[in-house]
Amino acid sequence: LRTGNKFLAASTLIFDLLKGYLSIYITLSFFESLVSYSGLICFIGHIFPVWLKFKGGKGVATYLGVILALSYKFFFIFGITWIALSLLFRLASFSSMMSSLIVFLYGYFFEINNYSMLLFIFFIIILFTHKENIVRLKNSKENKIKL
Repeated sequence: LRTGNKFLAASTLIFDLLKGYLSIYITLSFFESLVSYSGLICFIGHIFPVWLKFKGGKGVATYLGVILALSYKFFFIFGITWIALSLLFRLASFSSMMSSLIVFLYGYFFEINNYSMLLFIFFIIILFTHKENIVRLKNSKENKIKL
């Protein structure tokens, strides 16, 4: 999106989201007990792809696909939180990190499932992938999104 090509940005978002969604959907269909591993492997594979010398994306779009497949509630909570924070602060990285925290907290306190640890791991890894953004946020140098 920062390059100005909105079609390419939307396509990348959709395909990365589908990658995460399909990994969970297929695993739920055949190996339900391995869902957390499937989501984590897909997420880690996106961030550290072998064919790109272990330099991939920040993982948020793939994370979105994974949480959509796990629970539409997680997806909507992330989306609503991200939009609200983005409108308020105009900082995509901050919105992504805080939205993943909110999804983890919601899952931990309000959902009866075994995904809390997975959501916590996702949150920690998202923080790690955003470490440069965190430094820029701390120094008030992070680029704001244009709405």
